[in-house]
Amino acid sequence: MKVGIIGGTGFVGSYIIDALLEAGHVPRVLVRPGSEGKLVQAERCESVAGDVSSPVALERCLQGADAVIYLIGILREFPARGITFEDSQYNGVERTVAAAQKQGVKHFVLMSANGVKPGGTRYQDSKYRAEACVKASGLEWTIFRPSVIFGDPRGKMEFCTQLQHELVKPPIPAPLFFAGLNVTQAGKFHMAPVHVKDVATAFVTALVNPSANGQTYTLCGPDALSWKAIIQTLAEASGRSGKLMLPAPADIIKLVAGVLDGHAWFPITRDQIVMLLEGNTCRDMSAWAALQIQPQAFALKNLGYLRE
Repeated sequence: MKVGIIGGTGFVGSYIIDALLEAGHVPRVLVRPGSEGKLVQAERCESVAGDVSSPVALERCLQGADAVIYLIGILREFPARGITFEDSQYNGVERTVAAAQKQGVKHFVLMSANGVKPGGTRYQDSKYRAEACVKASGLEWTIFRPSVIFGDPRGKMEFCTQLQHELVKPPIPAPLFFAGLNVTQAGKFHMAPVHVKDVATAFVTALVNPSANGQTYTLCGPDALSWKAIIQTLAEASGRSGKLMLPAPADIIKLVAGVLDGHAWFPITRDQIVMLLEGNTCRDMSAWAALQIQPQAFALKNLGYLRE
């Protein structure tokens, strides 16, 4: 099977390419000029130069493809530099759907995110509308909504290494966010980190599993952990057991973040705090059984890369 990949040079994309090649498929990857060195196993992939903003490049990438996987997503936007959720997570999907329709691509697989909803943060709303665009396309489709994804970053941005760099390694206490005035709830919101290899396996399995057509799957790891427990685990994995943590009032930090959102050096945005406090766990874990995958735990044995 020939599979077009939009966003294949990123963290998750590199693992999906590995999984596609292992399954005997041919990845055809849209690669922005200057990003050629980010493509894993480039000698075994077909690459098409171009950007997601170009309908012509998208059509070239999807010509003769049986399926397309759309992975582009950003964690924060910088409108002054033309980097927005709307363009990366909605407009790009809309253009890719049009290219897939024109080229006769059969199956569209979309990377969305757990917790997306209309009228939520700009991140959540753009992802939700992208889902609606794919569902209305007339193509066969599968949508994945993973929780936060962890695994060896291979030099790219990843959940655990980012927290290690910003919260665990600095000599200052790590923040335990809480809403309102109830300090007893500090750091008690929960997340269910999912391993990147399990996410990649799910994407590739969906391509050849007819029961995945028309399905929206949430992907969470097997354990729901509090923010405090996650920081403690990351500290232990980094050789920094006993990391000091202190309650941090989210309302005050949101005020500061609202002013500094546009500065890359500030580690968190207002919307990211909002989404953190909502938690990131799954009510429905049936995707793993449907795709016959046993998800890996967020545990020290799977976090060895943090010591390297």
